Amino acid sequence: MTDVRVPPPEPAVTEVPPAAGTVGLRGTAARWLRRPRSRRELVDRLFAVQSLFALLVVFVVAILASPRRDGEILFLTAGNLGNIVRAVSEIGIIAIGMTFVILLGGIDLSVGAILGLSAVGTATLLVDSGFGIVPAVAVVLVIGALFGAVQGYAVARLGIQSFIVTLAGLQVARGIARIWSGGLGIPIAYGDGAHEAPPAFELLNGSLNGVLPVPAVLFVLIGIAAIVVLRTTAFARHVYAIGGNEKAARLSGVPVTRVKVAVFAVAGLLAAVAGVIHAGQLNQGSPNDGAGYELDAIAAVVIGGTSLAGGSGSMGGTLAGALLLGILNNILALNNIDANVQLLIKGLVIVLAAALQKLRHGIA
Repeated sequence: MTDVRVPPPEPAVTEVPPAAGTVGLRGTAARWLRRPRSRRELVDRLFAVQSLFALLVVFVVAILASPRRDGEILFLTAGNLGNIVRAVSEIGIIAIGMTFVILLGGIDLSVGAILGLSAVGTATLLVDSGFGIVPAVAVVLVIGALFGAVQGYAVARLGIQSFIVTLAGLQVARGIARIWSGGLGIPIAYGDGAHEAPPAFELLNGSLNGVLPVPAVLFVLIGIAAIVVLRTTAFARHVYAIGGNEKAARLSGVPVTRVKVAVFAVAGLLAAVAGVIHAGQLNQGSPNDGAGYELDAIAAVVIGGTSLAGGSGSMGGTLAGALLLGILNNILALNNIDANVQLLIKGLVIVLAAALQKLRHGIA
């Protein structure tokens, strides 16, 4: 009787499906229109709009709690709303980059320091080195992206936790900024003479039609681009896959190292963009600029519903979270609430957002 040899089974490779939020815009609309097929899908749908619902609630509460002058609601004045989006723009842009990092399952504590380094670099190149606007901004953006890429490489190739790598990066960026500036703030004066920046750079402190601040326009444009990237690209699917299960993603052929380096580079690049805007708005660059911004960016991401464990979240949620924090800061300031109480309230909001994430996994 002839022996029949059965070939050994091929090793199983876990397929990583596209994560929620990474399908195309048309597919997302179709998913929302059809009836939920499971309890999990219903829960996911409800929590997908938690940040938008929270933003609406905070907006309504701000209107009701707003002081009034001559019968006018101060919160709803064009000038005040413009101040909110102007104040949110820098944190919001940093939070966009932070969203990619947290979706990956990491954290980036260096973005505030990169903002400070970028603000110093912008001021120094424009004022002391005589650079034009385009060369100065290009150099600063490259520095931010390279700084982030180096951190991403250390996380991916050396296996060091992102918390440790970026904590060290925070110190390094602050140190470079202090050396570059001599430990002092670099004021930006405008004109055509020596040690003066081109007057066109002052546009970053201006507004379109006297209403919409230029930094807010940049924030909105970057946010729209990020939403499109996160919903329609293979890169985004790789980010979700790594954040959900890095080992399975690697076995499925996802270039984990390349994606991690790219994500941290994007975070560094966007922090540098925020640094350029910061220098333009304050007309200076200081090595102390951006202190604590990383915490506000993380808060915006968490309030927006992105899981700190990675693999779950949306860019729209982050934008809503940033605006929510901006409105909260503004209405507390309008009512002259003590600064210490403001910190307490914001902390409670962050804890509530984290508790909702825990509740989501519990009932799903």
